[in-house]
Amino acid sequence: MPDIKKGMLRKVPVIFELGCEGREGFALPEAEPLTGEPLPDRFRRAAPPLLPRLDEVSVVRHYTQLSHWNHAIELGSYPLGSCTMKYNPKINEITAALPGFTRVHPLQCEEHLQGSLELLYVLEDSLKRLTGFERITLQPLAGANGEFTGLSLIKKAIEAKGEGATRRKILIPDTAHGTNPASVVLNGFEPVSIETGAEGHLLPEAVVPHLGPELAGIMVTNPNTLGIYEASLKDIAAMVHGAGGYVYMDGANFNAIMGKVRPADIGVDTMHLNLHKTFSTPHGGGGPGAGPVGMTAELARFAPVPVVDRRDDGTFTLVTGSDDSMGKLHPFFGNFGVLVRACTYILELGEEGLHEVTRRAVLNARYLRKRLEEYLDLPYQVETLHEAVFSDKTLKKETGISTMDIAKRLLDFGFHPPTVYFPLIVSGAFMAEPTETESKEDIDDFVAAVATVIGEARENPDMVHNAPHNTGVGRLDEAFAARKKILRYTPAETDPVD
Repeated sequence: MPDIKKGMLRKVPVIFELGCEGREGFALPEAEPLTGEPLPDRFRRAAPPLLPRLDEVSVVRHYTQLSHWNHAIELGSYPLGSCTMKYNPKINEITAALPGFTRVHPLQCEEHLQGSLELLYVLEDSLKRLTGFERITLQPLAGANGEFTGLSLIKKAIEAKGEGATRRKILIPDTAHGTNPASVVLNGFEPVSIETGAEGHLLPEAVVPHLGPELAGIMVTNPNTLGIYEASLKDIAAMVHGAGGYVYMDGANFNAIMGKVRPADIGVDTMHLNLHKTFSTPHGGGGPGAGPVGMTAELARFAPVPVVDRRDDGTFTLVTGSDDSMGKLHPFFGNFGVLVRACTYILELGEEGLHEVTRRAVLNARYLRKRLEEYLDLPYQVETLHEAVFSDKTLKKETGISTMDIAKRLLDFGFHPPTVYFPLIVSGAFMAEPTETESKEDIDDFVAAVATVIGEARENPDMVHNAPHNTGVGRLDEAFAARKKILRYTPAETDPVD
């Protein structure tokens, strides 16, 4: 387990406080006088902008120092449950930077875009093979955007049948991802929560009371946010279809079943895939991402445009018009660089390699679960796949130390904390997902850190309550930060900006 390095970090002032009059990091010629009409006063600043005055080396050292405060997958484990923060191979970056991909523009004629269009075609074909769907749209920019797209396809299908006024309800299990209800409401549907069974997965009897003419569909995260496979999904899908509804599967956790289960084969009508999770493209910091959506033949006619098709002569074309299409999601064709990275990942690993990814991800998660059972409560005893969810129930009762306290203290050991307090159906949830890219030694180090923190909770709880101690900043008041945001620098002699 990595040692805690004491005294390595020091408080770094904001860059505005480092500068002083007379310091410069640039040398520019005198500006030439402007000709023509002067800029109207309404466009002119009342005072010069507040810019720090520093030499170049001070700027470089400042931002380099700040960068050392950040955790990254290249520095250590990033065990965020349900977010699949796996390593992004550098070959992905190399291919995404090839001039043939970076020096084209989507408005060029198709003859000059053949390589890019072929890549999109190959990526869609690969995802179709993995999921069993008739069509995949590569346009959605993230998982939530994919959810919106899949529900829009369902909405179009219902309206095409003349049932848009009556079928308004979408069932959402309490183990679903938090964005699911928002996607339902944005499409004009009504979310209806249903409870997970005692063993952590959805049971058919929970769906039965909702089968009727008002049912539009169901959204199921599979495996769900407890890491448990929805074993009854095929039966539930048949029930929903029998009632005239559709099945949407949240594929954010596809890393656990890739190559093992094709969602279309178990009755799923549409689902999204997170390329920035399962297929290793960069993830975090707000983007970029990609959330391609698969769909059955029934829904394929409503797919967003443009789509890539292959002509009889082997060349590729963009189909931009369709009477039934739900329309465009955005200009052009999604986050293309992310798509290049995902396609590289798939082609590099091949079919057997992708299957091995799933096997190792599940093995790592089950090993981590077995190791951590000694220290934390396990609310569901059912076998899990890609992640494990624990609870602080006993520890908090005996020591007053919470999941959040553990997460903060883990920062001192050089680990990014796991997901905390999600899913909501587990009190004090501690959700960890090692993915396939972590070694046994990495997992053992993480477990040793957790064990050390829990030992401190019993022997020296103040050490944990007040953590972190060895980071660029100490324990933050997160509630205050959420309620009173300070989003820009204000000189000390004036009041902070709300």
